[in-house]
Amino acid sequence: MATVSAYLNFDGTCEEAFAFYREVFGGELVDPPMRMGDMPPTPGQPPLAEDEASRVMHVALDIVAGYRLMGSDILPSMGHVLTAGNAMYVAITLDDEDEARDLFAKLSAGGTVAVEPTPMFWGDLYSDFIDRFGIQWMVMAPLTEGTGLA
Repeated sequence: MATVSAYLNFDGTCEEAFAFYREVFGGELVDPPMRMGDMPPTPGQPPLAEDEASRVMHVALDIVAGYRLMGSDILPSMGHVLTAGNAMYVAITLDDEDEARDLFAKLSAGGTVAVEPTPMFWGDLYSDFIDRFGIQWMVMAPLTEGTGLA
């Protein structure tokens, strides 16, 4: 079966971020986190920096409706640079306004809110924010009859 997942990069906070996401969404990690130190050395490449061995090479968590979040840490010693930007959001559409408000409250805690949960003209409750790890989210739900805009 084909799937689509969001793959998130972090600069040393992947494990903390996925512990937070697991707390918010529930569930179990698909696999235990693989560590950068578990990689065999690559011929012709510099050795892994000692302080980067515990960084996460890969982790995965199933969240809502079979959607999977995956992530890893970058390796500054290998020239990786984490660049935050606005080219991507993780967008979640739930079935219930209260559920969307609750998820917004949990995920946005400690982050930066751009739009609080707000009824929109297209018929959804909509919110967007950056969580405390720098990941951009949109959380939506269809408006319950009587709560939308006239």
